[in-house]
Amino acid sequence: MVEGGAGGTAARFSLTVAVMLLLAACNEDAGGKAQAKNPPPAPPTVTVAKSLVRRLTEWDEFTGRFEPVQQVGVRARVSGYLQEVHFNDGDIVEAGQLLFVIDPRPYEAAADRIKAQIGEARAQLELARLEQQRTERLVSSSAAAKAVLDQRNAELEAAEAKLAAAEAQLRDAELNLGFTRVTAPFKGRISNRRVDVGNLVSDQTLLTTIVQLDPIYLAFDMSEADFLAYQRAVQKGELPSTRNRETIVSAHLVDEAGWPHQGTMNFVDNVVDRSTGTIRARAMFPNPDNLITPGQFGRIRIPGSRAYDALLIPDAAIVTDQSRKIVLTVDGENTVRPKIIRPGPSQSGGLRIVRRGLEPDDRIIIDGLIRARPGAKVTPEDGRIEPGPTEMADGAG
Repeated sequence: MVEGGAGGTAARFSLTVAVMLLLAACNEDAGGKAQAKNPPPAPPTVTVAKSLVRRLTEWDEFTGRFEPVQQVGVRARVSGYLQEVHFNDGDIVEAGQLLFVIDPRPYEAAADRIKAQIGEARAQLELARLEQQRTERLVSSSAAAKAVLDQRNAELEAAEAKLAAAEAQLRDAELNLGFTRVTAPFKGRISNRRVDVGNLVSDQTLLTTIVQLDPIYLAFDMSEADFLAYQRAVQKGELPSTRNRETIVSAHLVDEAGWPHQGTMNFVDNVVDRSTGTIRARAMFPNPDNLITPGQFGRIRIPGSRAYDALLIPDAAIVTDQSRKIVLTVDGENTVRPKIIRPGPSQSGGLRIVRRGLEPDDRIIIDGLIRARPGAKVTPEDGRIEPGPTEMADGAG
């Protein structure tokens, strides 16, 4: 009984071990089948593209205000009643065009009076000359004293001086008479008349104003830092001086797209304003159709570099990591590699210049950044960086 019981126990133990091994084999087989049914996920898909290479010029933009090249307040230079007005308010007037007439009669009378005085002075001068000549002959024949000749010489000089004074008075009178006809000093647009016909005007009365429209200035202020950067670039020969009146600039009005107006720099001030830390600069633009009016705002851009081949990428592809700017690139093994870049100024169309940190052949992630992790694998799909329509219209290159 004892032996039979021990044998039965051993048999049951062997059967239990066999069942456990069978169950373990079944579990392993089931686990293998489960793993075969659920393979590991594929790397995330991202869109990659090489940088857009374009030859362009960097531009610095400023806001300014248009100013007339010439502006004059037309004033009366003599007193009198305003007699005539020869323009319509807001007209374009030509240089020398008659604008106002002040009653000339008092000045005509003054000129006529002085002309009569000149006639009298000439007669007296002729008489003094004859007396001097007669006395000179008498002195030469010892028929008159030398003192009498000296007196006749003095009388002749006095008559000449009197005639010269009268002629000077006539020039002054004729000048005042000419001032009764007020003319335009240059071509431009005239304002409204400030005085109506029949009013008494006096010396320095403002009658109207005229501004020259073609060409026209655009004045703007640049910061001391921008000005110093330009000075450094000029010293290195990277940019022409903005003071040599040859730098080509562009501008547009508040309702215009692109940069349709082309002009040249013609002035940079000689001091930096201590209160604002800016320096005044100015460019000149042709305005043949008189579209631009003094006082309007405008946007101006001036070249910040010479033309060069620049790398352009979308702003959306740039990641900010504290103070650093990073783009995520994909290497030949489809691994994400971050690169620190130094971005430059933004260009139209959502593209930005990369000054340093990228190579033309680098494949950067332009879509799917949130699915990419540095050092992880990705599935890259080829894309392209295209310039936006605004950039093409601007012609920034």
